Order: sequence, then structure tokens, then C-alpha cells
Amino acid sequence: MVATLPRVADVWEWLDAVPDPEIPVISVVDLGIVRDVALEGETLVVTITPTYSGCPATSIIRLDIETALREHGVRDFRLEQRLSPAWTTDWLSQKGRRKLEDYGIAPPQPGGTPAHCPRCKSAHVKRISQFGSTPCKSQWQCEDCLEPFDHFKCI
Repeated sequence: MVATLPRVADVWEWLDAVPDPEIPVISVVDLGIVRDVALEGETLVVTITPTYSGCPATSIIRLDIETALREHGVRDFRLEQRLSPAWTTDWLSQKGRRKLEDYGIAPPQPGGTPAHCPRCKSAHVKRISQFGSTPCKSQWQCEDCLEPFDHFKCI
């Protein structure tokens, strides 16, 4: 339990352990959803930006962040949602991009086309559908290993 105010760096570390509910291999920090952590007097303020304003996972993300803070003894906190500027895939960390690819999801690329198959690394890929397992992903297939895979859309 935290007897004193937490260090901001510790809070970032705690939140880096909170998985995204739709892609559990990546944290809400690596995804870029957590925008800021600050102390305002005795109150910890965590600012989040959902991947899009209608994201169905936002309420779960908020609950998971609250749970993580409470588990570390933080009682006086406030979660703020900031919609502007809008979330962008540019906010994904390099570590998060690697985790996506290791998980079998092609990370976002400029131009909207995956650089290669996340499984065999072949550049011979084709889009199957603009829509994947979630609204932020599209469905692709490798023309060499023939495996289908999701591509995180560039937003």
C-alpha cells in the first residue's frame, strides 16, 4: 500500500502493466492511450485518449487503470479523458509495435499497407478485407505462407 504520494515514474510503470483489453499483449501505455500522469496537490491525475471516441473498450480501460491504481494503494486520483488531439497510431511506442508484430498483428505503416507478413516476414501480402477482428484493424493474407493476419490501421 502507498502511504505517501506515488512517484509519477512509478505510476507510469504500473500503467505499463495494464493490458489493452482487445490486444492483451500490448499495454495501454505502449498503445499511447495514457497521455499524461501528473500530481495536482494530493490528487493523482491520469489523462487518457481512447483510440477513437466510440471505442467499446474505453470503459474497460478506465476500470483497469482504476484497479491498477487502487492495487498500488492510490485512493485520491482522477481519470480525465481528452479527445483532442485525437489519438493517432503515431503514439504507439516502438516496444508496442514490436509486441504487435510478435503477436501476429502487422503494426501500422504509412500508406496503410503492412510492410510484411508478421509470421514469415514476406513482403508478398494482399488485403482480404478492410475490416479485421476489431474496427482498428484490417484483414490481410500472406501470399507465401498463406496465413491470414490482422494489420493495425494507420490512423
